[in-house]
Amino acid sequence: MVQIYRFAAVRPGWRYSEKIPSVPYDVVTAEEARECIEKNPLSFLRVSRPDAELPDIAPNDDRVYRRSREVFDGMLADGLMQRDPEPGMYVYRAVQDGEEFVGLVCCVGTEDYENRRIRRHELTRYDKEEDRTRHIDAVGANTGLVFLLYRDPGEIFSYVRSLVNETKPDGSTTAASGVLHEVYRIADEAALARLEGLFAAVPETYIADGHHRAKSAVNVAERRRSEGRFTEEAGKFMAVLFAHDRVRIHGYSRLVTDLGGYTLPGLIDALLTAGWTVRPYRKVDAAGYLIQPLAARDAPVHVMHFYLEGTWYEVSRPVADPADLIGSLDVSVLQKDVLEGMLGISDPRGDPRLHYMGGAKPLSELERLVDAGKYAFAVAMQPVPVETVLAIADADGVMPPKSTWFEPKLLSGLVIHTID
Repeated sequence: MVQIYRFAAVRPGWRYSEKIPSVPYDVVTAEEARECIEKNPLSFLRVSRPDAELPDIAPNDDRVYRRSREVFDGMLADGLMQRDPEPGMYVYRAVQDGEEFVGLVCCVGTEDYENRRIRRHELTRYDKEEDRTRHIDAVGANTGLVFLLYRDPGEIFSYVRSLVNETKPDGSTTAASGVLHEVYRIADEAALARLEGLFAAVPETYIADGHHRAKSAVNVAERRRSEGRFTEEAGKFMAVLFAHDRVRIHGYSRLVTDLGGYTLPGLIDALLTAGWTVRPYRKVDAAGYLIQPLAARDAPVHVMHFYLEGTWYEVSRPVADPADLIGSLDVSVLQKDVLEGMLGISDPRGDPRLHYMGGAKPLSELERLVDAGKYAFAVAMQPVPVETVLAIADADGVMPPKSTWFEPKLLSGLVIHTID
């Protein structure tokens, strides 16, 4: 069973709820965060990316993490952010391109992560873990949401959605992307008890986004327990729960700096020799977001799209072993057979020749980057079915880096869970 917990959140005062929320810390560089802060001095990036305001200090310096706490405490002292008077839960509503996403913000236990009731499909990197571990510990708060999925037994989503009917949000902001983000506080005892009862029937949840935030929260709990600083709230972390069939999932595009010594005809010949079918593609989708593959997907088939020298190519091949959940992924075959096997890119996490772009961006952006000469070619990937992601997590599998791009992308600073 999944146990969810109430908490008394720290949230922006209504006057500031449009200004304070920001993009998550890990989608911007320090320089980009600095630009955002210069345009908006109230941005929560001052808390989540303190290195942006301390460019002359190493980002892992203790003073950087102390700065996060100072700014956060200052926001509370100045009334920019306020703590709710009693524990509750929160509905998170995002409206993007006319599509509504609704999830429940609550806390979950670090022990559920450790005993795998909270399942994951990605490895974490120590450097990123350590950064967020120190950040959570220093600020005394979970400043970012962990995006969890659950399989809805039948009525959870509809009940959560009903809690926003005919009520005004307790916080609202429209991101630069045009996406509306709202939170609705749930304080009614009967509603809270019903939510707790509904989720008690859910056997497990799955991390869609926020693997490092979750693991870092677990690290903080362990550290504080060993040092005698443990609190009840430190044994929990903040998450937003979405029904697995009520989210959007995209592929994750690859950008490669060179052809590894191949010419364009040579690369196509190598692909043909390796059993791939290569077809020039006349035009991308008019919206610029998705290429509809020419190859039928009724039978298991790998399909990806390469952009080289002004032309899109559909590259396809039958799946060798559909029962191999990870090996049959398009991203696995691309990495093993093409990026490593042909181009020598063996480290998908660290090779400087390989870069990534979230699949939610239009394909015209891939074209622009390649046409400008910044990259030799781009690969647009089809989305992995969400059921496949859950099946891999159930099997304790690890997906290749940058396999999935889930939406909605959640903001930081709308809801904060403190652990001190």
